[in-house]
Amino acid sequence: MSRKTAQASRELRGIIGLMLAAATVVGASACRKGDANAEPAGTESVVIGPENIVIVSEQEIRTGPALSGALAPEREATVRAELSAPVVETLIDQGQRVAAGQLLIRLDDTAIRDQALSARSAVTTAQANLTVAQNDEGRNEALLKAGAIAERAVEQSRAQVTGARAQLATAQAQAASAEKMLSNTRITAPLAGIVSARPVNAGDVVSPGTALVTVVDPSTMRLEASVPAEALSAVRLGAPVDFSVTGYPNRHFTGRVTRVNPIADPATRQVRIIASLPNTGGTLVGGLFAEGRVSSESHRAPIVPQSAVDERGLRPSVVRLKNGRTEKTEVSLGLRDAASETVEVTQGVAAGDTVLLGAARGISAGTPVRVSAPSDVKK
Repeated sequence: MSRKTAQASRELRGIIGLMLAAATVVGASACRKGDANAEPAGTESVVIGPENIVIVSEQEIRTGPALSGALAPEREATVRAELSAPVVETLIDQGQRVAAGQLLIRLDDTAIRDQALSARSAVTTAQANLTVAQNDEGRNEALLKAGAIAERAVEQSRAQVTGARAQLATAQAQAASAEKMLSNTRITAPLAGIVSARPVNAGDVVSPGTALVTVVDPSTMRLEASVPAEALSAVRLGAPVDFSVTGYPNRHFTGRVTRVNPIADPATRQVRIIASLPNTGGTLVGGLFAEGRVSSESHRAPIVPQSAVDERGLRPSVVRLKNGRTEKTEVSLGLRDAASETVEVTQGVAAGDTVLLGAARGISAGTPVRVSAPSDVKK
């Protein structure tokens, strides 16, 4: 049942209660006609239920633009395959907590390992050829100084050293590439967190770009939502965000605005914002729907429900219960909280005062009122 429906139901019950109370007063007055000891009809009290009153209390009231969106982990990473190979072994499953760098999946590395061994051998051979060429160059340099050989022989030995160095560089690059491919057969966790998805199993053949595993860090969540462009002035970095989450109806969560998109959506004129919130207990999970508001202004003040205020006159007013009788009191209003349907009263009533709600506001000023005791017993 929505708040408006519940409020209408309470007001209807209040009207029925007031009509019954008024009938009781009229009947009592009729029975007491001719009784010299009877009290005047005006002294009869109107009985109302406890749902028709509220005690003014000082609370924190907040205002700001409403927002709604879905929760998602602040940090999330999906590891994809970088080569074509069969899956040999999966070491984790969904919901399992992993550490950063932990081995998660192994791909078949038989062919790649052979390539890596061949590349290492090529590096060793190229290094040996370079050493031989450098030794020849050194000997020829000495012979040239002694006049035993021509300059041409020294130039040839220098060219051989340059070629050997190039061959070594090529072999080292090929070896590094082979080692990189070999390391790609060992899929490790990119961050510490919980495995949220593992779409492959042992025996599957993957190709470059195939999603292998997704790891999320649930310690911090983010809420992605949009606010109207005209309300952007009420949004600032670091502003608190109060919201409720589907699945936790009796709990409220608080986060902080961490990012504001500098460009509004041209179609909806909505501005995308992101709020972050701690999730140390791991209560929240990604994908849940959340709704709340940005608290752009907040302070403590006397608060009453909006249904207690009559704004049809020149000035808003409430019906206050004082010394057992009703009195109409003009009030000054401040901030309004649309989410909780409450309003701040800056003048006219104070914390601890009793005011009437809904249909009970129709009781004439100066009428004695008695509040019936609440009863949970069903008849």
